[in-house]
Amino acid sequence: MRGAYFVTGTDTDVGKTLIATGLLLKAREQGLSTAAIKPVAAGAELTPGGLRNADALALSGVCYPPMAYDEINPVCLAPPIAPHIAAGEAGRELSVPLLAGHCQPIIARNPGLLLVEGAGGWRVPLNDRETLADLAIALKLPVIIVVAMRLGCISHALLTVEAVARDGLPLAGWVANQVGGTMSRYDENLAYLREHIRAPLLGEVPWLADADPGRLTAYLNLPDLS
Repeated sequence: MRGAYFVTGTDTDVGKTLIATGLLLKAREQGLSTAAIKPVAAGAELTPGGLRNADALALSGVCYPPMAYDEINPVCLAPPIAPHIAAGEAGRELSVPLLAGHCQPIIARNPGLLLVEGAGGWRVPLNDRETLADLAIALKLPVIIVVAMRLGCISHALLTVEAVARDGLPLAGWVANQVGGTMSRYDENLAYLREHIRAPLLGEVPWLADADPGRLTAYLNLPDLS
């Protein structure tokens, strides 16, 4: 396995997909092949090709060689709500074996950089017994955490770091992502996180009104792909 990682966030709407696309583009700039998986996505529009999720489509646009939509997003659910609730309403059952069985053959292709993007934060449920964290554990993937730099970020970030460590997975790095404009006391909050998160800071991404992934590569560094 050259470089496969699980991307999670400190909450929902923290910019996981934006950061993931930026990292994949960074890899392409360095001549690496790229692949992405969004195992389950809740929030989609009906198209002639079926349900399509905006985050999965964004990931699709930066994969090379190109991937079929169903490879990237095998479970696509219409309502933008918690995945286990959306799945129940659709009469579908989510499970770690189901999602891991989809991910493993793609990981086995050994692309230069592969990112498996979760939904929401680390403990988002798949069913009454399993969460997306259990999928990362089953896949044995190092984790990249996207930290939304806003009020409350220190507690959210450190709790996520502790949960990942308790689940026995290595933390490959984290990204400080400014969401919703400039954060008050940004430098002080960032300094505290840098001191207390024992993993590489892979980038500081400023608030960008035009969230074009191509603009992100200047702010991001790839994790160690050796």
